[in-house]
Amino acid sequence: MKAIILGSGTSTGVPMVGCSCRVCRSTDRRDRRTRSSLLVRTDSGRTILIDTSTDLRRQMLRERIDAVDAVLFTHGHADHINGIDDLRGFHFIHKRLIPCYGSTETITHLLGTFSYIFKGLDSSGYAPLLEANIASAPFDLFGCRIIPVPLLHGPGTATGYRINDLAYLTDCSAIPTASLPLLQGLDILIVDSLRYSPHPGHFNIDGAVELATLLRPRRTVLTHLTHEVAHLDGERLPPGVEFAYDGMRIE
Repeated sequence: MKAIILGSGTSTGVPMVGCSCRVCRSTDRRDRRTRSSLLVRTDSGRTILIDTSTDLRRQMLRERIDAVDAVLFTHGHADHINGIDDLRGFHFIHKRLIPCYGSTETITHLLGTFSYIFKGLDSSGYAPLLEANIASAPFDLFGCRIIPVPLLHGPGTATGYRINDLAYLTDCSAIPTASLPLLQGLDILIVDSLRYSPHPGHFNIDGAVELATLLRPRRTVLTHLTHEVAHLDGERLPPGVEFAYDGMRIE
């Protein structure tokens, strides 16, 4: 199984509009961050997309992705779902519904906000693109075991996903006690670590490192980064912990 960090940035992306800080002016391509998303390619060659970020089209073209076989949604915030319409290109070519999965809250939000994506528009010949599924328990997908992991995201919630021994936990400020057993024995942990300073809705870098110390995965990748964080600052992270960057490959 292989994974690609499609986007490693927070909701504003980096550079942020109107900002001229050192990271927004950086010439290091790893400081150019689109909105957070992950692509997993299974051993059978199928592709599982986590979130349809605002920058989905740009990410798909950059990585030359020619098909998406399933989508896992973490939550309903704009930066994680507003690229959903860019899945149309795949449907024009393959003419098939793509199954998508999420919590009851997330799927309900998507059905209400993007009803045409799921029902189509007969009057304009717009075909349905996605088939909605509630992910409330572990399930198998293309030879992978998918485990939804309930997360706290400030006063709200989000869903992380464990795919075999890789966990993707974006947009979270705490891990409920009941979710911790779902994250034991990880090979790869990809986790929200917004910035150095605290934030009510996200782990900061210290909080994410503390989580990695608790879970003890082989490798920890910190994502959903703001312009407060320069990629080169990763040299100061503990062994086994590193910053994500757009296009990063993980095997």
